[in-house]
Amino acid sequence: MFHLNALKNMTGLASAVTIAVAAFVVWAPNAAAREGVQVGEASGFSKLVPADQVERQAALQYRETLAEAAKQQALAPADNAQLKRLREIAQKIIPFANEWNPRVSQWKWEINLIGSNQINAYCMPGGKIVFYTGIIKTLNLSDDEIAVVMGHEMAHALREHARERMGKSTATQGLARLGGLLASSWLGIDPNLADAVAQGGANLLTLKFGREDESEADLVGMELAARAGFDPRAGVTLWQKMAAANKGAPPQWLSTHPSSSSRISDMEASLPQVMPLYERTKK
Repeated sequence: MFHLNALKNMTGLASAVTIAVAAFVVWAPNAAAREGVQVGEASGFSKLVPADQVERQAALQYRETLAEAAKQQALAPADNAQLKRLREIAQKIIPFANEWNPRVSQWKWEINLIGSNQINAYCMPGGKIVFYTGIIKTLNLSDDEIAVVMGHEMAHALREHARERMGKSTATQGLARLGGLLASSWLGIDPNLADAVAQGGANLLTLKFGREDESEADLVGMELAARAGFDPRAGVTLWQKMAAANKGAPPQWLSTHPSSSSRISDMEASLPQVMPLYERTKK
C-alpha cells in the first residue's frame, strides 16, 4: 500500500523526469543542411543545468589545476616554446568557434601547458584549455595534429557535453529514485537496495552518451581545424598514433570512448565534408 509521502515524492520525481524528456524532444537534432559536418542541435538535457553555473565551476577547477601545477613547478612559463605554439594554433581556431555556441562571446579563452607524461588535453566549459607535454612529445604531434586535438577538446566545451552529462545525471537519478520508490512501495523491497540497483542501470544507460559525445567532438574538431587552415586528415594520423600508444586498451563496448578504428573510419567518412573548407584556406 502506498504511503502519502512516497506518493508525493514520486509525483515530484515523475514531474522532473517528464520535464527532462520533454526538453530532449524539443531540442531534437536539426536536419537543416549546412556546410561542414552534420551533428544537429545540442542535447536538450543540457538545459537542465544553468550554463553559467557550469562555467563558474570550471573556472574554479581550472585555477586550482594551474595553482597545483605551479606549486609542482610543472606549469609552463609564458615564454615556453611549446606553449607559444599552442597559443598560436588556438588563436587561429577560436574565431571559428562562435558558430557553435552563442555563449562564446562571453568566454575568456585561456591556453596553458603542464609538464606531465600524461597523453592528455582538455577544454573546460568557458574556454579553459590545458595540454600536457606528454601528448605532444609522446605522439610527436605536428601542428595539424595539435589543431585536431585542440578542436576536439574545444568541441566538447562548445557542444556543452559536460553540462549535458550533468543534465543526464539529474534525469537518470530521478528515474532511478522513482523506480526505487515504486519497487519498495509495491513489492516490499528495501528502498536502499532498490535505489542501488536502479542507479547501476542508470550508469549503463549513460554509457552510450559518452561515446556519442566523443564521436561528435571528433567531427566538430576536424571542421574547426579545417576552417582555421589545418589539414583535417591529421585526425586520421593522430588516431593511428593514439592506437599505437594505447595497445591493450579495453574493447569498445567496455569503454565510454569509441575505439581508435571506429574513430578513424568515422573521420575518413567525414573528410569530404571538411576538405573543401581546408582547401579554401590555401587559395
